[in-house]
Amino acid sequence: MRSGAKVAIVGGVFLAMAGGVGYGAYSMVSDEAGGADVGILSAPKKTGPPSADEVARTAEDFLAAWAKGDARVAADLTDNAAAAQPALFAYRDEAHISDVKLTPGTPVGAKVPFTADATVTYEGRSKAFSYASELTVVRGLTSGKALVDWKSSVVHPDLKEGELLKAGEAAAPPIKAVDRNGVELTEEKYPSLGPVLDALREKYGERAGGKPGVELAIHSGSDSDVAPRTLATVTKGKPGRLPTTLDAGVQAAAETAVKEHGEASVAAVKPSTGEILAIANNRADGYNAAVLGKQAPGSTMKIVTATMLLEKGLAGADREAECPKTAMYQGVTFKNLDGFDIPDGTFGTSFARSCNTAFIKLIDDTKDDAALPATAREVFGLGLDNWQTGIVTEDGSVPEATGGEAAAQYIGQGTVQMNALNMASVTATAKAGTFRQPVIVPQSLDGRTLAKASRTMSPSTHSQLLRMMRQTATASWGTGTAAMAPVGGDKGAKTGSAEVDGQGKSNSWFAGFSDDVAAAASVESGGHGGDAAGPLVAAVLRAG
Repeated sequence: MRSGAKVAIVGGVFLAMAGGVGYGAYSMVSDEAGGADVGILSAPKKTGPPSADEVARTAEDFLAAWAKGDARVAADLTDNAAAAQPALFAYRDEAHISDVKLTPGTPVGAKVPFTADATVTYEGRSKAFSYASELTVVRGLTSGKALVDWKSSVVHPDLKEGELLKAGEAAAPPIKAVDRNGVELTEEKYPSLGPVLDALREKYGERAGGKPGVELAIHSGSDSDVAPRTLATVTKGKPGRLPTTLDAGVQAAAETAVKEHGEASVAAVKPSTGEILAIANNRADGYNAAVLGKQAPGSTMKIVTATMLLEKGLAGADREAECPKTAMYQGVTFKNLDGFDIPDGTFGTSFARSCNTAFIKLIDDTKDDAALPATAREVFGLGLDNWQTGIVTEDGSVPEATGGEAAAQYIGQGTVQMNALNMASVTATAKAGTFRQPVIVPQSLDGRTLAKASRTMSPSTHSQLLRMMRQTATASWGTGTAAMAPVGGDKGAKTGSAEVDGQGKSNSWFAGFSDDVAAAASVESGGHGGDAAGPLVAAVLRAG
C-alpha cells in the first residue's frame, strides 16, 4: 500500500482509489499537449521532482497500457505523445509483438527498470522475445503531472531516436562471410565487424545466393543507407557464401588492440592491392568510426604535405629546413609540440621529429593555397567521394582553404577530415607509390568501378618519402621509433597529435607500414601519436 492511495489490477488495468472514489488511472493523466484533466477534485499544479509514489504509479500505468496494446493511452502518459504514439503503434502493428508482459523492477530514484517478455509472430511463425529496458519519470513542465520521459530506448534499449521495430521477411538473405583464407567471420568472434557484416549482407546477400528468413529488426526512419539491425530471428534463412578481403588473424589482432583504449579505431590495408585486411573499433556508441569517422588527423597528414613539397621541389629529404620554435603565417602563430626547435636540421629530420614549423615556413614558397588539396585528390585519391569499397565509407576531405586555414591543413588541423581507413590508404599509397582504392570485397564480385587517382608520385618523391617514413620508425630521433620497435620487416611510420577545441588532451594518430601491410589508428584524447595509437598500429602490423 502506498501512502494516500491503493492500487489494484482489474482486467489488466491499474485503478487508483483515493478518498473512497474509484476511477480509471488513464482518465487522471493527460497529454502534455493539452488533453483534458478528468477528476472529482481539482488539485494545485505540482512542482519539483516526482515523488516515489508518483514514479511507481506512473510507471505501472504506462507499462499496463503498453502491455494491453493501448498505444494512444500509453503515449498520453509520456511527455511527448506525438513521438511516443507512432513508436508504440509500430511495436504492435509493425513489429507484430503480442502477448506482452512488462514487469517493473524496483525504482531507483526517478528511473524504473523493467523486463519485457513477449512473442513476435509473422505469417504464422512465432518466436519468444525478451529483453530489459528502463524508463524515467519526470514532472511535466506545463501540467505538473508525473510523466514518462519519452525516448525511443524505452521501447528497446538498442533503439535510437527516429528508429522503429519491424518484423517481416528479412531485407536481405543471411550471409556466411569468409576471410581471404576461407575462415568464417562472425560478429560473435569479431565484434567490430557487426556493422560491416550488416552492410555487406544488405548489399550482397542476394548476390551471394542466400534465401531470406523472417526477423525482427531495427529500421531507420530517415536514412535509407543504414542497414536494418537484426534483434531476433524468427525463422532462419539460407546463408550465401560471401568472400571478403579481410584477414582473420589481422582482424583478431585489431580487435584485441583497440580494447586497450576507449574511443579507438584502426584499419589495415594491403598496399600492393588496396585490399582491406582489418577494421576495428572500441567505442561506447558502437559507431564504425574506422571508415565513417571525420576528424583532423594531425601530423599523419604530413605524409601528403611532404609529397606535395617534394614534388614541387620546395623540399628534399637531405636539404636543410628551418625548424624554429614558432612560425607565423598570415597572422596565425604555429608551434611545435613542447616548443622544441631543430637547429641546422634537414627536412627529413623535421619530418621524422614532426616539426610543424618546418612545414609552415614553406607555405609561402608554394604560392598556391590549393596545392595541398590537389595533391590529396590527384595522388592519394582523397576527397573524391567515389570509393566503392563494398560498404559505405567517408573518403576523406581536404577542402580548398586560404590563409591560416590553409596553413593548418599542412599539419593535419583545420578543415582536414580523415578516418583510420583514409590514413591507412594514405600510408599504403606512400609505400606503393601509387593509389589503389581500398576494397573489402573483390571487385570481381559485382564489377563495380573503383576510384582512381589521376597521377602517381614521381620515383624521386616516392624514394624520399619512404626514406623519411623509415627514419620516423627507426632513427633514434624518430617519433615513431619506440612504438615500431616490435615490428619487423621494411617499416615506416608517421605520428600525429590532433588538437580539438574544448578537449584537454589531443587525439592520438599513428600511421605505419611493414612490408605489404599498412595501418592507421586514432585514439580520442590519447595524447601523442606514439603513445596510444602507435602500439595499436604496431600490434596490427605484427599480425600481418
